[in-house]
Amino acid sequence: MHKPFIAGIQQVGIGVPDVKGAFKWYRQHFGMDIPVFEEAAEAGLMLPYTGGKPHKRHAILAINMKGGGGFEIWQYTSRTPQPCPFEPQLGDLGQFVTRMKSADVRASHTFMKAGGVNLLSEVLTNPAGEPHFFLKDPYGNIFEIVPGRDWFGKGKQLTGGPEGAMLGVSDIERSKKFYGAILGYDRVVYDKEGVSGDLACLPGGSSKVRRVLLTHSKPRAGSFSKLLGSSSIELIQVLDRSPRKIFEGRFWGDLGFIHLCYDISGMKELKEICEKNGAPFTVDSGGNFDMGEAAGHFTYIEDPDGTLIEFVETFKIPILKKFGWYLDLRKRTPGKALPNWMLKSMGMNRVKD
Repeated sequence: MHKPFIAGIQQVGIGVPDVKGAFKWYRQHFGMDIPVFEEAAEAGLMLPYTGGKPHKRHAILAINMKGGGGFEIWQYTSRTPQPCPFEPQLGDLGQFVTRMKSADVRASHTFMKAGGVNLLSEVLTNPAGEPHFFLKDPYGNIFEIVPGRDWFGKGKQLTGGPEGAMLGVSDIERSKKFYGAILGYDRVVYDKEGVSGDLACLPGGSSKVRRVLLTHSKPRAGSFSKLLGSSSIELIQVLDRSPRKIFEGRFWGDLGFIHLCYDISGMKELKEICEKNGAPFTVDSGGNFDMGEAAGHFTYIEDPDGTLIEFVETFKIPILKKFGWYLDLRKRTPGKALPNWMLKSMGMNRVKD
C-alpha cells in the first residue's frame, strides 16, 4: 500500500449553541464520553468560511471506545451561531444526517425511547434489508442508527461513534466519482429511485429521490484505523424539486453538521489526488497546527456541491492526560495501525456522569 492512507472518519463537526450541554447529551445517549481534546481559542485559518474574519470558539473532540468516528462539538464564543433559516429537507445540499453504528438497532431504539429522546420513527428497513431508525438531538440535528459492522472496544452504550453520513447532492453520478476517487467509496450497496417509505419520517421524506449507499471495498489503513473502522456514505438526489444549500449564507461553525473529517497519513500525496479530481485544498494549515492537547496538519476541500470535507494528519495526541503521556505519530510507520492497548488507554480519560 502507498500513501495517502485513510484511517477512517475521524469526526463529524457539529455546531451547537452550548458545547458543555451538548457534550453531556452525546455522552449520555451515544456514549461519546472520552474527550480527546478540549480547547477555547480563535479559529484564524477558516477565513474563507467565516466571513473573512477570525472568530473565537470552544471545541471538544469526543470519541466512543466501542469504535467509530468522533464528534467535534463546536461553539462560537465571539458571535451567536446562526441556525438554518429554513427547515432542511431530504435532498437539500450538504450533510443532512449523521449515521451512528449500533450493536443492536432495536435495543438502541428501546434505550432511546426510555430516555425520552425525540424519535422520528420506529425501527425501519432500508433497501439493503437492514434495520435502522432516525432521531433528533436537542439541537435539531438528525441522526440515523444503523447496524455496526466492526467494533473496537467496550462501552456502556449499544451505539458506537459515527459510521457515515447522508449527504444531499445535485448530481449523483458526479458525486459517486468524487467520493470514489478521493475517499475510496467504490462499492455500491444499493441504488434506488422513487419515494422511499423508510425515509417518509424525515422532512421532505415524501419526495422522489435517487439514493445510493456507498462503502469501500478495501480496508482502511493508518494509526487509528482499528478504532475508526469502516464507514459508508448515502447520497441523496431529490428529483421532484430544486434542492437548497443547507449552509448557504451562513458560516462554518454555525448550527448543524459543519464538516465530515477523515484521519489521513500523507497530506502531500492526498493534495495531488484532490487537485487531479478538481477539488483543491481551500484551507491548509500549512504544517503543524497546535490544538492545545493535540496537534496536526489539517486541510479542507469541497465536494461538488460545496459540502466541506476535512482531512487531518495527526502528529500529537494525548493518550493518558493525567500522566502527561502524549504520542508523537510522526515517529511511527505510516499506514500501520496503533496497537490495541495503546488505543484502549485513551479510555482512562473517560468522563463519567
